[in-house]
Amino acid sequence: MADNTLDLAQRLIALPSVTPRDAGCLDLIAGHLQAAGFVCERIDVGGVANLWARHGDASPLVCFAGHIDVVPPGPLEQWSSPPFVPTIRQGKLYGRGAADMKSSVAAFVIAAESFVTEDPRHAGSVALLLTSDEEGDSIDGTVRVTERLQERGEAIDYCVVGEPTSVEHLGDTIKNGRRGSLSAKLIVKGIQGHVAYPDAVRNPIHLAAPAIAELAGSRWDDGNEYFPPTSFQVSNIHAGTGAGNVVPGRLEIDFNFRFSTASTVVGLQHRVEALLDRHGLDYAIHWQLGAKPFLTPLGRLVDVLAEAVLAVTGTRAKLSTSGGTSDGRFIAEICREVVELGPINDSIHKVDEHVNIADLNPLAAIYGQVLRRLLGQ
Repeated sequence: MADNTLDLAQRLIALPSVTPRDAGCLDLIAGHLQAAGFVCERIDVGGVANLWARHGDASPLVCFAGHIDVVPPGPLEQWSSPPFVPTIRQGKLYGRGAADMKSSVAAFVIAAESFVTEDPRHAGSVALLLTSDEEGDSIDGTVRVTERLQERGEAIDYCVVGEPTSVEHLGDTIKNGRRGSLSAKLIVKGIQGHVAYPDAVRNPIHLAAPAIAELAGSRWDDGNEYFPPTSFQVSNIHAGTGAGNVVPGRLEIDFNFRFSTASTVVGLQHRVEALLDRHGLDYAIHWQLGAKPFLTPLGRLVDVLAEAVLAVTGTRAKLSTSGGTSDGRFIAEICREVVELGPINDSIHKVDEHVNIADLNPLAAIYGQVLRRLLGQ
């Protein structure tokens, strides 16, 4: 299985699937899975390639999910070897997508193939959900597949997403949830004029400053046993005409909440707008929900994955909900138990992205153990 996982990871890295391009990755994977008896379905939308592959028609349905698109490689001259030429040196496999997340995809493809070959009459069903739109806009990728599944009543019972979650050793961290992301563009209106005539102007910077300070200093919630407290950060602020003697007529502020399940979108919006009203600002605000938070508490899937990690690596995994968003947020809409586990993440999105070759076989073995523990006869 180790050689097969390494071979498939190399073949995937060699395909330059910069988001939202598929570059032939899903055809390669579908060929593997069809040979093992999977029914493969392309659900391509808006130029995005999506694959739904399933073996079996009974429940429970165990799904492996991930993406084959990668971020651009950046300056090619800074790479020690070409980013789309998979290269092995000093026990590591180098290439764009090696860690995020073509090695995970290769590992669960090989694990799923091995499982259904060894146990073709297994209980339940095994599925893979893959997209080429995770690193980009995430509009026509995983969410479209979950919508299609929901329309036809195809439920997922357990889902493992192959995001690179490990920190120091393979399997040391399992993500059992992610924070939500709520962004806003705030426009504070004033009256433009000459700086020498303060009585004739309304400076939106001065007017907004106390409100910004209060927003930044507010405690939005206390988090809970799985999540840290919700955070607020200003990311951009802009005002001015370019002239040093003109008070601007408007101020634009971009800010973001990374929020836990201890808060709600509506609750955060109401608190912000009430604060702005209390400060007497003339403003407009435009909200954008990037992701809802999701959480899989201690239960069957968390236990099984932790047991698999311990059995294969000897590591006792810790649970975490840190980091940015993932496509797990879409799957959580149709699946109650969603967790993430993948290789070490210290090189993701960087020049010379890599994965430890010695981790590939254990990663595939962990995924295989999950299937055997959930669906084995």
